[in-house]
Amino acid sequence: MTDCNLEPIRFPSCKGRLVEASFSGGAITSDGGAVLLRQADRMLGLTDRARGIVRDQTVALSGYYSGRRYPRHLRRIRFKDPQTQKTLAFPTKRFDPPPLAICELYEARWQVELFFKWIKRHLRIKKFYGTSVNAVKTQVWVAVTVYVLVAIVKKRLELEASLHTLLQIFSVTSFEKTPFNRDFPDAGHITANEMGAKQLKLF
Repeated sequence: MTDCNLEPIRFPSCKGRLVEASFSGGAITSDGGAVLLRQADRMLGLTDRARGIVRDQTVALSGYYSGRRYPRHLRRIRFKDPQTQKTLAFPTKRFDPPPLAICELYEARWQVELFFKWIKRHLRIKKFYGTSVNAVKTQVWVAVTVYVLVAIVKKRLELEASLHTLLQIFSVTSFEKTPFNRDFPDAGHITANEMGAKQLKLF
């Protein structure tokens, strides 16, 4: 048997009017049942718990200096990853989005952080030479183009060295005119006709 919930279900107001649920007026419609189930799910959090939401709390900073600098309440969402079984805590100042939406925003933000980490490790961008959006995009796309070209060379010549090693070698010997087979003796042989078969003519 299930225990009855004596707490009344509070619906959000509609155009400034109070919305209440009454079961003494006859049969309930399907639309009304869907609204009731949705609001009950929001109160109990059954769907969120099934998706990994452990708690959705309203907290405040208890430190002396932190509490004085930010006296407002914060929202803390505890999420358990179903794959890694790790419990994560996400703080936020926004109380309006659903808890699962906050977790998805943090996941998207983490993907951005991983992308920048990949840029620093593979594209060898130490700093941006410009501060405008166009300058940053141009530098990133140039670095991506170089990375893709080196990947094509690695695949065409069947090189055993990693892309990171190739980029390091090319960065040191970029202005040296040396035979390619000297630095990479295991490179596959490609004739001049094969290399120029798909080369476009500039003039």
